[in-house]
Amino acid sequence: MLYTNVTSIKHFFILGFPGLSQVYYGPASVLLFLVFLAIAVGNIFILVFVKCERSLHQPSYLLFCHLALTDLAFGTVTLPKIISKYWFDDSIISFYGCFAQMYFVHFLGATHSFILMVMALDRFIAICAPLRYPALFTNTTVSVLCGISWFMPMSWMVGIVLDALSLPFCNSNIIVQCYCDHIAITVLGCESVREVQVVAFGLAMFSLLLPLGFIIFSYFVIIVAVVRMSNSDGHHIRALSTCTPQLLITCLYYMPRCFVYLANNVGFTFSVPVRIVVVMLYSLLPAAINPVIYCFKTKDIKENLKKRFFRRTINIGTNPG
Repeated sequence: MLYTNVTSIKHFFILGFPGLSQVYYGPASVLLFLVFLAIAVGNIFILVFVKCERSLHQPSYLLFCHLALTDLAFGTVTLPKIISKYWFDDSIISFYGCFAQMYFVHFLGATHSFILMVMALDRFIAICAPLRYPALFTNTTVSVLCGISWFMPMSWMVGIVLDALSLPFCNSNIIVQCYCDHIAITVLGCESVREVQVVAFGLAMFSLLLPLGFIIFSYFVIIVAVVRMSNSDGHHIRALSTCTPQLLITCLYYMPRCFVYLANNVGFTFSVPVRIVVVMLYSLLPAAINPVIYCFKTKDIKENLKKRFFRRTINIGTNPG
């Protein structure tokens, strides 16, 4: 079939939040910049702090570093362009730049999901097989598993991007989103994009539901194992407390996504502006909040932070000049 209205698109326009009055462009850009600053500062701090503290060179904290890296990369890939739109009225993104952004958006999301599965495996072994944990779950094991978590989505996302690139595009070049994602790009194709979208959706569900299924199973087994522990020595309380950061991080990532997918399947639809706001919230807020969870809900990080703070306070007190 020939498409007489196919245009050679050289760039796309990022629409951002539809219906937002120009009066609010300034506050919107400031808010987005503050979110970006929180993501950058918080996650870089975690990476540097764990690197500098030799006592934190353990599997659990290595996992936190991988999560921090995905959060930092996601914020860096998505936020500068939308901040530029509202700060400098610059909505243009190049054709291939948009596809590159789409690649990293979905690649980083899938990687984050698989690393959460590795984190659930860490807690599963630590609580259900504590005596074998030091031998089974070493830093090398974590590095290999996280390497696989990075490599798998990296490979299949190339195919998804090439599939989308093969589509002919019509007159519209407006991305109805704050960043380029697969649906926002493929709906602009001239022909039926169902096959391309079905393949991408299938891989997205695989990268979301497989880790989620394992996480639910592992924490179910963990709860059963903890319930069976003796209450006299308080082991069950300590065991559950070690899972708190991982559970909070996992819930922040999965619950909003599952809510949106379930809402769509039962016929509850969001308006376009509301949907975009919801997507931005569940995409970016966890990346900004996770470093706070690492610091205040993880005993070793919290104690090392206290030691460094008190050491600095004592040094300042003893050297007033």
